[in-house]
Amino acid sequence: MPELNGVPSGLSADEVNARLERDGWNELPSGGRRSFFVILFDVVREPMFLMLIACGLIYLFLGSVEDALMLLGFVVVIIGIAIVQEGRTERALEALRDLSSPRALVMRDGEQQRIAGREVVQDDILLLSEGDRIPADAVLLSASSVSTDESLLTGESFAVRKTCRTGMTPPAVPGGDDLPFVYSGTLMVKGHGIAKAIQTGPRTQIGRIGIALGSLSQEEGLLQRQMRKVVQTISIYSLLLCIVVAVAYGFTRHDWLNGLLAGLTLAMATLPEEFPMVLVIFLALGAWRISRFNVLTRRVSAVEMLGAATVLCVDKTGTLTENRMTVRQVYAEGAIYEIDGKGNSLPEEVHEAVEYSILASPPDPFDPMEKAMRELGEKALSNTEHLHRDWELQREYPLSDQLLAMSHVWRSKAGSGYIIAAKGAPEAIADLCHLDELQTASLQSVIDTIASSGMRVIGVARATLGSQPLPEEQHDYDFTFVGLLGLEDPVREGVPEALKECHEAGMRMIMITGDYPSTARRIGDQIGLAGTERIITGPELEGMGDEELGERIDSTSIFARVHPGQKLRIVEALKRRNEVVAMTGDGVNDAPALKAAHIGIAMGGRGTDVAREAASLVLVDDHFDSIVRAVKMGRRIYDNIQKAMAFILSVHLPIAGMSLLPVLLNWPLALLPAHILFLELIIDPSCSIVFEMEQEERGIMKRPPRKLDEALLGRKIVIRSLVQGSLIFLFVLVMYAIMLQNGYGEAESRMIAFAGVVAGNIGLIFTNRSWNEPMLRSMKVPNPAMWWVTVGALLFLGIVAGVPLMRDLFRFAVPEWHHLPPALFSIIICFLLPDVVKRPIFRSLFPSMG
Repeated sequence: MPELNGVPSGLSADEVNARLERDGWNELPSGGRRSFFVILFDVVREPMFLMLIACGLIYLFLGSVEDALMLLGFVVVIIGIAIVQEGRTERALEALRDLSSPRALVMRDGEQQRIAGREVVQDDILLLSEGDRIPADAVLLSASSVSTDESLLTGESFAVRKTCRTGMTPPAVPGGDDLPFVYSGTLMVKGHGIAKAIQTGPRTQIGRIGIALGSLSQEEGLLQRQMRKVVQTISIYSLLLCIVVAVAYGFTRHDWLNGLLAGLTLAMATLPEEFPMVLVIFLALGAWRISRFNVLTRRVSAVEMLGAATVLCVDKTGTLTENRMTVRQVYAEGAIYEIDGKGNSLPEEVHEAVEYSILASPPDPFDPMEKAMRELGEKALSNTEHLHRDWELQREYPLSDQLLAMSHVWRSKAGSGYIIAAKGAPEAIADLCHLDELQTASLQSVIDTIASSGMRVIGVARATLGSQPLPEEQHDYDFTFVGLLGLEDPVREGVPEALKECHEAGMRMIMITGDYPSTARRIGDQIGLAGTERIITGPELEGMGDEELGERIDSTSIFARVHPGQKLRIVEALKRRNEVVAMTGDGVNDAPALKAAHIGIAMGGRGTDVAREAASLVLVDDHFDSIVRAVKMGRRIYDNIQKAMAFILSVHLPIAGMSLLPVLLNWPLALLPAHILFLELIIDPSCSIVFEMEQEERGIMKRPPRKLDEALLGRKIVIRSLVQGSLIFLFVLVMYAIMLQNGYGEAESRMIAFAGVVAGNIGLIFTNRSWNEPMLRSMKVPNPAMWWVTVGALLFLGIVAGVPLMRDLFRFAVPEWHHLPPALFSIIICFLLPDVVKRPIFRSLFPSMG
């Protein structure tokens, strides 16, 4: 490749086209935005939706048009909600993407050209400057004080130095100082250089991670698996009962047509169409509710898992910390001074150290550490003589491989001489100041003290020079040691409180980072992470077998110096120990673990496209405490799903019983298809709206997560539901029998029994709003939907009893005054009966209900 003024002339147009043809565009693997029809297909093909549609079609085939239209109407509404939510999430994520690919400055045909990053090809000559996003994996051909931010790939918060070396092969894992390799997607934070692209697109470090994501499969939601089993079981029993009723009616009354009608009535009363409807509606609306906390749901199954999360794996850089540097300690005049996070005031003793650190930095810095120094000075020294905005920069001495320090030469307008400020590695500053062995040993002790806290240590020195010519080397100045600065990436506001609440909720925290152990330990101590003394490093993890890792992972709170493949291995090890893993992250290095975790939570603002695509949840505002609110909402959603399921189970018992027993006992039918449809109009909005709107129970974040293998309808819930439903059923059955035996007609008995069933349904709504609070106390918690359903049910009950057309359809008698006492008695008792199960006496009789 020919050179022009020492710079390679680059590829020709033909060579570029040949490489594009061979390698393709310089783009990361991406699934792209899903179209409306793809979203629609994904939603409709869900087994629960297919079951809902099948139930509706069966009803339509059997001639129950009203029931079929109602059910299919629900299907349309639910699909609409899901599509709107999916579309909203896709549009929001699209807005988070940088639609224009980063620009790249390259040499081609002997000329500098500014091109789109996707057009970079292998062997392109890249001209890199401070602030550039590197467009491809490349090797440096020349470099001047180059440092890059590789936290995107490594999780390491400090920039790494780069140098030119020949004959080296790229390491398997990015990271480390004094290497000649730079990586796609990383940031030039200092210096400038010329590099040659060696890998593009999916062959880069970022691209390999993207390809690895494709090998990870998404797990089916636990609730969906449990729901499928519950629905299948109940459907089988419903079918058997339907056959039993039809056959029994036909044999006992020799009327097979009405027997078929009785069997279909029972089937309508017991078919579990509400179960899948509840799951889909609660999860879809739950995703919408969580979005109000700036948490987007990419996979609805994550909503159900939030309440079960037992381990939260947290990436340090940008998640627990702000991903920016601040000065936290200054050593000056023989003492170490702590600097608070605000830095509004500084002890007089450290003013000079901060002053000369600013003078040794560019006036408009890009490097995070230089930014931190200037921010501290602007805050604390703005009204002092230590800021020199009118001084003129005369010369810069950059870092070199031989001396890891840089110096700036300044001239003040008032003075005739020069002021020189130097900063860099403490050892280099000590060398510039010509410290003797005793002074160097004393300084090294201070350096070790600051560095042991996980901070990056920078030395500062000063010198003066008269009006003579400036020397060529930094060593030619007579430097005086000024001090040391300790810098760190500060903890995000609200993180300690959020982690404390998660701990109270029974969730364990594990910090996983590419940073150094001392840095991770300091951050862990600041946020209150337990067990920070137990750290496993990446090299240690590399030498562990799966069995040893499984044994140690239970007592380890921090994993440091790990690379992406190891993060994935940690998540998989936790899953093998039956932990429900939530993983937060924002970098490309987090993507495989995000996808493998039960709940992957990506940062929306700071996060990368690859991380957001892999995650199941996206934090739009990057606020860590949003996770806590999302977990709380996840527990509320799961609780309300259980309450709705318990209501559905208990409410069908009196309906099924009053459809079955009169047939077996050769009594007049108590419930007809019209009655079942009316009751469904109460049941469906109750289980899908009333319970979905219910507030969380008190102390919801003070209890441990639910077990991963916990049944959706556990023994305690099933027994409680059966007892509640049985009490209503037995009372209504006894009332129905008494009225039939005491001269009341079939229509009169049916009307009063039906009123009791309706009152029992409403009582079940009021009772099951809370597992523990009595009905009267839980009524104080607002739930507008409950009152709408209650008023609507009572209003319709009045209409079907008072309007002749409806009364005839329901086979009721004309209401008379003597019907009022038994009707009121039946309504009041049936309304109050479900709440009996919460009484201590009743619980002592049925201890299995809890």
